[in-house]
Amino acid sequence: MVELKFFESSDFKLLINWIDSPEFLLQWGGPNFSYPLDEKQLENYLKDANKDHSTALVYSVIDKETGKIIGHISLGDIDRKNKSARVGKVLVGDKKVRGKGIGQLMMTEILKVGFNELKLHRVSLGVFDFNFSAIACYEKVGFIKEGLLRDSRKIGNEYWSLWEMSILENEWSETNRGY
Repeated sequence: MVELKFFESSDFKLLINWIDSPEFLLQWGGPNFSYPLDEKQLENYLKDANKDHSTALVYSVIDKETGKIIGHISLGDIDRKNKSARVGKVLVGDKKVRGKGIGQLMMTEILKVGFNELKLHRVSLGVFDFNFSAIACYEKVGFIKEGLLRDSRKIGNEYWSLWEMSILENEWSETNRGY
């Protein structure tokens, strides 16, 4: 099992060590970060996050059994009026725990924040079309593909396409009654 705790400056070095290429940084952080990731970028990322009525909640993911940080996730673009938000920065950073369902547990925890605590109606995300394991993970927790943004990011001499996915509150409550 995992739990979420607010991401803080003492967690920066670990996250920086997990981001080992420009391509990986783009997949994790999008166009708002540049390689190599550094503490200044992470300070800016946290500047307005994790406060009352913030539009972003940024978390480290803790393995409850070991107490170690094993990942990172955020809920951003929080729009309280329209009751929507966007999951981002999803990363199972500890390579030893990848492929063991941690991503699904992380997604469940962030959706509990969105639907149970913030009382949102809609949560969305974007995922590159070649990231099959992430797409499968998101579908397992109830996300539905809405559309493909073709060639939406330029990487070197190639373009990457992005799936837009979402889950609505009724879909969450139907499949997650025990949460």
